[in-house]
Amino acid sequence: MRVLQEIFQPFVEKSAVSVMARAALERLLSPAWVNEVFEKTTDGQYTRTLLFSSVFSVMVRVVFRQAKSARWAYQHGTEEVGVSLTSVYNKINGVTPTTAAALVREAGRSCAQLIDEMGGRRPPWLEGYLIRILDGNCLAATEHRLKALRRLGAGALPGKSLVVYDPESGVVRDMVPCEDGHAQERALLTQVLPMVQPGELWIEDRNFCTRAFLFGVKDRVGDFVVREHKKLPVVPKGPERRVGKSPTGRVSEQEVELRSEDGEQVLVLRRVIVDLKGATRDGDRRLVLLTTLPTKVKGTKVANLYRGRWRIETAFQELERDLQSEICSLGYPRAALFGFAVALVAYNIMALVYGALRAQHGAQKIDEEFSHYYLAGELELVHAGMLIAIPAEHWQVFAKMSDRRFATVLLFLASQVNLKLFPKARRGPKKDPPKKLFLARQPHVSTARILAERKKGGR
Repeated sequence: MRVLQEIFQPFVEKSAVSVMARAALERLLSPAWVNEVFEKTTDGQYTRTLLFSSVFSVMVRVVFRQAKSARWAYQHGTEEVGVSLTSVYNKINGVTPTTAAALVREAGRSCAQLIDEMGGRRPPWLEGYLIRILDGNCLAATEHRLKALRRLGAGALPGKSLVVYDPESGVVRDMVPCEDGHAQERALLTQVLPMVQPGELWIEDRNFCTRAFLFGVKDRVGDFVVREHKKLPVVPKGPERRVGKSPTGRVSEQEVELRSEDGEQVLVLRRVIVDLKGATRDGDRRLVLLTTLPTKVKGTKVANLYRGRWRIETAFQELERDLQSEICSLGYPRAALFGFAVALVAYNIMALVYGALRAQHGAQKIDEEFSHYYLAGELELVHAGMLIAIPAEHWQVFAKMSDRRFATVLLFLASQVNLKLFPKARRGPKKDPPKKLFLARQPHVSTARILAERKKGGR
């Protein structure tokens, strides 16, 4: 491809996926774009010598595990930041939650548009609806580096957030950050409602099953599938009737009504009950769902849609495994939330790479056979050397392309990826772990002796 200069060729041949990821970073996270988002959303911070894009670049390197810490990224950066390390940390500690959320939202929108341009979305979950999965994420406890925390033995929670995920594109569409690590997730739902658009189907767990939110989604011409909270005052209007089976159990339906808190509005809902084959981890034998979907969407389909909610849990697991999404050294809430937001932006960059791979090789093949783990390892291994071999100015060609041109380049690069180098491991069914033997007078054993005894006994 002519746009890819000769200097790129060795990496296109050996690690095309690394070129894809770096090109996506250059295209979507240019300093001009990052600074523009900051200027539109900041409250109290201002720019003198230190550009926000420089701080963002430091955090991106940490999140992608290309730097061990913000200090390491500052000291070993590819360009001179021009200010002290203290100034960098002060900037990180002061990034507002509004700016953090805007970075995720704008990056998610751009990535989703490019994925659509390439034809890289997964098959629709339900024709005529855009799926949105809502879930909460509590940031892990940080180190007690702050003076106010040093005498405390309890874990210090720097914050939490609600995350909106689009499973068809694989993109995180939005984030609602909260600095209070003990805040109730339900208290953040008022910030979620303005995100609801007509034609969207919102899927969420019972923690978000509140009258205000359910009526709010319907008022905004959206629909929902939500696990029923036991304290929600729904009134049955008919008997349960069997409608079929799902992979997890027998499915029944029932019509119910829900009144608004002022009693003036009534919402007619369909209750979908799944009598599970096995108990949930909480010991529940019945899964009770509420939905506004029309009756032409069968109860078994509603149950399967809710089962798909696990995709956001998978996304959180991939964030934790493949990216440094929770930086334990960042104790200030705003710094920790900013770090998590940058991780979500990085996740969306990877979602763009996967979108190109799906468009080129097929969604089923990439979802079932392509390993996220090996891809993360490839990027970590190749990226540093690639930046040394290819100077920064050569990457700017991707930032100047139109969306259509850039999508064409990504598809070409995706065609050069050798999928055999990224096989997904297939594990068998889980086995119950053997009961462990603890000996009070023998806290340690010799592995060599145990193996020798096992070999002698033929076991």
